Amino acid sequence: MAWDFETEPEFQAKLDWADSFVREEVEPLDLVWPGLVFTPPDETLRKVIDPLKQAVRDQGLWATHLGPELGGQGYGQLRLSLLNEILGRSSWAPVIFGCQAPDTGNAEIIAHYGSPEQKERYLRPLLAGEVFSCYSMTEPEGGADPTQFKTRAVREGSEWVLNGWKFFSSNAKTASFFIVMAVTDPSVSPYKGMSMFLVPAETPGIEIVRNVGLGSERLGEGSHALTRLGGGRIHHAMRTIGQSKKALDMMCERALSRYTAGSVLADKQFVQGYIADSYAQLTQFRLFVLYTAWEIDKYNDYKRVRKDIAAIKVLMPGVLHDIASRALQVHGALGASNEMPFTRMLHGAYVLGLADGPTEVHKMTVARQVLRDYRPADDLWPSEHLPKKLAAARAKYAEYLEHEVGNL
Repeated sequence: MAWDFETEPEFQAKLDWADSFVREEVEPLDLVWPGLVFTPPDETLRKVIDPLKQAVRDQGLWATHLGPELGGQGYGQLRLSLLNEILGRSSWAPVIFGCQAPDTGNAEIIAHYGSPEQKERYLRPLLAGEVFSCYSMTEPEGGADPTQFKTRAVREGSEWVLNGWKFFSSNAKTASFFIVMAVTDPSVSPYKGMSMFLVPAETPGIEIVRNVGLGSERLGEGSHALTRLGGGRIHHAMRTIGQSKKALDMMCERALSRYTAGSVLADKQFVQGYIADSYAQLTQFRLFVLYTAWEIDKYNDYKRVRKDIAAIKVLMPGVLHDIASRALQVHGALGASNEMPFTRMLHGAYVLGLADGPTEVHKMTVARQVLRDYRPADDLWPSEHLPKKLAAARAKYAEYLEHEVGNL
């Protein structure tokens, strides 16, 4: 029987290094260059981030989601989860560690399906961190239902011509190339009649109508946030745990620092309740995510773990929202100001509930997967109906009950 909650000492040393490195070297980037995470760096910024990337490479932590043949370590989902928990504290950290979305998923697609020429043209610079990419799937009318997509790809001679309108394509304004999902055969099921195309950003006919940002950004700015499927959801969940833990840390520090109404906030029962609820909520969610990552590593079958992956997607927005809300409240008026990160965290929680399909859709997936393990009752009454169970129990022990009656 194997049952362990410990991390190997050698890998824990790597995590400890990453924890200190992100705190001391990477998180400051979020303050000085907050809007340039997915923008090709100029010479000045390169002088800052290139040495950081090299330090990550020297530690063997660059693009660890990829196999050795692509320059990574081939970490399983459990190790990736523990690392992403640390990276989640910083917007710049995934870029510095070579695992930013959507580039990670795009790299895996090209690595698995791309031709040698495509790998040289698109994959090599992507893995080197020299360019950014864009996964262009969502459409204005399709939303969370890909079966409604209208973008068509038609073969004309030796080329494919794409026509359509995509929406919420992450990093479109800075990407060097796009992976575009289009309908190639409308006569068959959407699950069989769609294909993905590699489209260079300089291709004639591409028009970026407008850049859609998040609610706190000005019109025309932003690049939109997107999560990936399967293992990517696990990584994103652990990064969300990193953000939530940061909010809990700030809440606890404030509780011990702020004196009001005769005592520090940490002595107030309401605040103690906030801290206890946040700790319990975060710990439960973290264990669930790590268990799901373990399942993926064990079975190597995302379909088998689909239920738990979807459940994580359902829980993720609520964990960040609840803990950030409590932390904001403990900070009072300061917490609601733009001098603290809580309003950004709260808005991020709402984005998590919509990105990669709304929470409601994933709840339906969870319910359907759970129901597969159940069957309807055999008759009018529920199987746990007490009169029916009592009758069955009496029948099971009938000879002993008759003996007891005879002795009375």
